[in-house]
Amino acid sequence: MALNPESNFAGNAVKSYLEGPPRQVPGFSSLHRMTAMLLAERTPESGQVLVLGAGGGLELKALAEMHEGWSFDGVDPSADMLQLARQIAGDHSARMRFHEGYIDVAPEGPFDAATCLLTFHHIPFEQRLETLRQIHRRLKANAPFVLAHVSFPQTEPERSIWIDRHVAYGAPEGADPARLENARNAMRERLCILPQEEEEAMLREAGFSGVTLFYAAFSFKGWLAYA
Repeated sequence: MALNPESNFAGNAVKSYLEGPPRQVPGFSSLHRMTAMLLAERTPESGQVLVLGAGGGLELKALAEMHEGWSFDGVDPSADMLQLARQIAGDHSARMRFHEGYIDVAPEGPFDAATCLLTFHHIPFEQRLETLRQIHRRLKANAPFVLAHVSFPQTEPERSIWIDRHVAYGAPEGADPARLENARNAMRERLCILPQEEEEAMLREAGFSGVTLFYAAFSFKGWLAYA
C-alpha cells in the first residue's frame, strides 16, 4: 500500500500506519473483499498474484485469508514497510515473496492476476504509463488487474474542494487545524492525482481492456481491467 520511500513510510512511522487506511478510506475492508471477488472470477485456486505497493501488508493478509491457495509476490521500495507486511501476514507469509523496489524488480511472471491498491497516487505522472505497461506484460492473457487510489477532478475549484473533503474525512477526532492544513498542502504538492477519465484512458493506452469502474467512495476510485 505504500510505494514512495521518501513519504512517511519508514522507521517508527510504520507503527501508526495500520490505523490510517481503515479511517481514511471509505469501505476499506469492503474494497479488499471486492478485489478478492473480482480477481477470483478468472484466477485459479492455485493462482499467482502480483501486488504492487505491498508495504504494510493489509491487502496481502486480506487476500491470503480469502484465498488459501493463492501465492503472492509483493513489491514495495520501503524495507520497513515490507518488514511490517511480513509481520501482518503472519503464517500466510509462507505463500509470499517480497521484493524491495519498484515494478522493474518484480518477477517476470506471467501472473494470474495483479493489484495496486491505494498506491498509484504516489507514482509521478511521468512514470505511471510505463508502470502500467510493466504490470500488463507480467500478466497472462485476460488476467484481471485491480487498481484503486485517489482520483478526482483537477480543475478548480473542484480540485481544492476535493482536497478539503479528503483531509476532513480522514482526520482523527480533535485533530489540530494546523496539522490538517499541512495535510492539505501535502496533497497539493506531493500526490499525483488524475481525474477518472484520464485514469481509464491510461489503462487502455497501457494495453488493458474491459476497463470498468467498480468502486467509488468519496475521493477514491477503483477499476477492474484485463490484460
